[in-house]
This record gives sequence, structure tokens and C-alpha cells, in this order.
Amino acid sequence: MKKVNIYVLGFCALALTACGGMNKMAKMANQVQWDVTPKVLEMHGDSVEVEITVTFPPKYFQKAAILELTPVLKYEGGEKAFESKAVQGESVQANNEVCSFANGGTFKTKSKISFEEAMRSSELIARVKATMKDKSQDLPEEKIADGVMSTALLLDKNAMTIGAADKFERITNDSKGATLFFVINKADIQSKELKKDEVAALKQFISDVAANERMEVKGIEISAFASPDGEESLNDKLAANRMKNSDSFFKKELKKSKVSADESVFKTTSLAEDWDGFKTLMQESDIQDKELILRVLSMYSDPVVREKEIKNISAAYEEIADKILPQLRRSTLSVNVAVIGHSDEEIKELIAANSEDLTVEELLYAATLTEDNAEKLSIYQKAAAKYPEDWRTNNNVGHISYKMGNIAEAKAAFEKAKEADAQNTVVLNNLGACAYAEGDEAAAKEFYNAAAGAGDEVSYNQAVIATKKGDYESALNLYQSSKMNTFNWALCKYLNYFSTKNNDVFDATLGILNKIEDQDNAKVPYLKAVIAARKQDKDLLINSLKVAVEKDASLGAYAAKDIEFAQYANDEDFKNIAK
Repeated sequence: MKKVNIYVLGFCALALTACGGMNKMAKMANQVQWDVTPKVLEMHGDSVEVEITVTFPPKYFQKAAILELTPVLKYEGGEKAFESKAVQGESVQANNEVCSFANGGTFKTKSKISFEEAMRSSELIARVKATMKDKSQDLPEEKIADGVMSTALLLDKNAMTIGAADKFERITNDSKGATLFFVINKADIQSKELKKDEVAALKQFISDVAANERMEVKGIEISAFASPDGEESLNDKLAANRMKNSDSFFKKELKKSKVSADESVFKTTSLAEDWDGFKTLMQESDIQDKELILRVLSMYSDPVVREKEIKNISAAYEEIADKILPQLRRSTLSVNVAVIGHSDEEIKELIAANSEDLTVEELLYAATLTEDNAEKLSIYQKAAAKYPEDWRTNNNVGHISYKMGNIAEAKAAFEKAKEADAQNTVVLNNLGACAYAEGDEAAAKEFYNAAAGAGDEVSYNQAVIATKKGDYESALNLYQSSKMNTFNWALCKYLNYFSTKNNDVFDATLGILNKIEDQDNAKVPYLKAVIAARKQDKDLLINSLKVAVEKDASLGAYAAKDIEFAQYANDEDFKNIAK
């Protein structure tokens, strides 16, 4: 009889045992339970995360076996594996979790992969590799979930920049005034008073008004006063005469300059005892014990008694008599005019002919008179060339450039605006928008944080970043803070459903969508169709999807691969649109 090597026999026996054990596991594979959370895979931020609970039945897990469990997402053109998990039998000497042969066991694995758009239509496969001793065998693959819910891809990723407003007013007010002082107990105007610079400036202002057809007199005020250190009857007559002489002087000046003014624009007043003026001058003075003096005077309501007290105080304090009371013996003259600016048509003509004649406010306003962004940009560039020191000019060059998709030009303009006003929060927000467009979210967040208070756009921009990252709760608070009904707010409201599972979210999302100003955005009816699918409202789905495809034909093919519409995949009405 031929001898057989005992070691060879032993090896063959072990190999057969291993193969038999793995084959048994392969045959029982359909008894293994795979529970996937979420049931349909979801894009969250820029990744897809899955949690899998695997339950092995009793008498399944061979004591000498190691199973390597790998969830794999398979899609057209490729596949991507999640993190593997190893589980071992009771007799294996390794550091993996152990599964009982007699009782079976339950094990969890959780991991995520980066999202790719091709994954929108995909399947999650459980791939299992069994190893016993030095033998390995792939067990049958099993589909365990569908994927990937990627409605978050609809996010409008553009940030919002802020344009600076003009301060243009077609009719503005201007005024000029002068003060004439009088000798005690006198009402005639001294010649030296008429030679003062402020009187000369008032006369020149009157001449300018007469020469400028865009200036119109709206009011002339003449007021005369007496100091409260004389008898009331004398002061009353004195103040009235000072007013009369001042009125006469002023009307002569108006006549010389040929300024016509109706009597209705004149307002004349006289005040015998200017106690308010006295108190103001005292408070502004450095006179010792002024607070005590004012308190003493406030004790008397009788003008006669106050006159007596002021005389006593004047005798005791020469400074009051020398510096305070003379300033109260006066008349004030002022002329108020309306300055009528250029009309819209005049501004347009000047822009076309010679923008050098326009102020910065007129230039900034001129850009608002057109809806054409190229024309707006040209006007703002003229404003920036003439008024670079005004941060608004370059800011608005950047604002329109950004709207036109010229990010590099926008950033350069915003940098110039920052040179004019380094801490301007509007400019900082706009630089954040450029950083975001360039893919530097960290820099964008820093700019936005520094731009607090610049406008609702800052909160919106912060919300977009939070939405993109999948932090929907924070994003919703920021959208709410922005007070703007936007598509992104509606989208985020819907996406948060996957955390809350609150069906009220659907109607709340539809409510925001209906308030959005830009109803031409094809994504608005598309998201309505998605919500209709959730609500199983076929009529709303079909009607909304039809509108979306009419606005953007590419959404037909997009919908065909959208797992949101999986239950309608074989519906003829749906297929007629989604193609």
C-alpha cells in the first residue's frame, strides 16, 4: 500500500474545511440582514455618509472565518468604496470584533465618501470577502440601498455683493447767515458791523442766488434781541427797532442784487429779553460760579425781579457785563434757498457729452437710470476715475463686474475701494464674495465676519456657505436673519426635512418659493415638483416640472436621473417630460 504524507493529508483536510465553511456562508448569505441609514443615500454637504447595521444569523459565522465587509456605491462609469469593516469568528486570533457561531451577532459600520455628480443614479452594494486560514472567497454581492438623493446640488452658489447707494437729491437746501451786534440801548446798525467778513459772505451769497437760475429763495429770517438787563418796556421797543433796521438793511441788499422775494418768505421776530440766549452763553463760558448764578436766576419767574438780579450780578461780575450781555444785543439775518439739480434727462445728456460737469452723487445716480449692466459699469468707471477717493465709486464698479461674472475685475475694484476706506463693511462683504467665488471659503468667512452690519446680504452669504457644508440648521437661522425670500432659503428648508422628518416642511418650502421675486429661475418650479413628489401630488409634480423644463430644457434629462422622482419613473406623463 502506498504511503501518503500525513502533513499533506492534514493540509488538504483543512483546505476542504475552509472551502466548505465559506461555501456554507455563501449559501446562507441571503439570511444576513443589512439595515442602511438613511434608507436612500443622501448627499450632505460635499459627501455621502452611510451607517450600516449587519446582523448575522445563528450557525452562520464560521469560527475560523474573517469577513471583510465593504459597502460600495456603484454608478455609471465607476464605483467608490466606503470604509471596510472586519469581523472574525470565535477561534481567530486577531483584533476584530467577534461574532458567535451559535448565536450570530449584530455589527455597525459608519463612513462617508466624497460625492460625485455621477452618483445621482447609483446603487449601494454590500461586498463581502471571506477568509479562512490562507483561503479567501468573495461572497455574493447584495444590493442594500439606492442613491443618491442630491437635491442639494440645486443650491445657487453665487454670493451677493452690495452696491453703494447715491445720496443724490434733485432739490437741496442751502443757507447763509450773519449776526449784527448793537451798542447798549441803541438800535442803529454800526458801520463796522457791515464790514465784517460774515456780512460780506452773506451779500455774496445773495448775489450768487440772483445769478443762478437753479437757486430759489424759500425763506428769509430776521430776528432781533435785547439783553435782559434793562426794563422790559424799554427792551421791547429796543428789540423792535433793531429788527426794523435790520429788515431795512437786508431788503436793500436783496434789491441791489435783484433778488425778488415775496413778502410771504419773510419771517421777522423780536425778543425783548433773551433769557435762553443768556443761559446758553453762561453755560458755554468759563465764568466762576456760573452754575450757582444760573440756579439763582432760575428761582425767579418775575421778569422785573430777574432784571434786578441780573443788574446786581453784572455789578458783581464784570465779566458778565463785558462778555455775555453784549452778545445778546443783536440781530440775526439768514436766507434759505432751494438748489434745483439736474433733471434725469439733463444727467443723461451730460453723461453722454461730458461727465466732468457732474458731481459724484449725480454720477452714482446716473447709473441707476439704466438697466443695462454694461452701461452701468461704464458710468461707474467714469465716477471712479474722477472720484477715486470716494469708496462707493470703485465698489460699484466691482459690484456690477461681479454681476457680469468678471470676478477678477470685481476683486481689483473692491481692493481699490478698500484703499479708500479700509474698514468699510460693505467692501469687506464684497471681497468675501470674491474669495468665495475663487473657492477660498475660509477667507470668505473671515471677510463676512468682519462685515457684520453691512446689510442682509452678509447673513445670506454666510447661509450659503453653511448650506453647502450641510449645516442646515445654522443656515436656516442665517436665511431668516437675512429677511430675503430666496430660492436657497426654500431649498435649505426642504433639505432640513431629512433631519427633522417633519412633513410641515413641504408646505413651508412651497410658501417661500411662492414669495420669491425671481420666478423666472427654473429651479423654483423644479423644487416645487420635488416637493410634489414627496406629497404624492402628481398634478402639482407634472405641472411644475413642465414649467421648469420650459424654462430650462436641461432639467428634463436631469429629472430622469433624479431619485426624488423614483416612484414616478414608469409614469408616462412623467417620462414625456423627463427625457
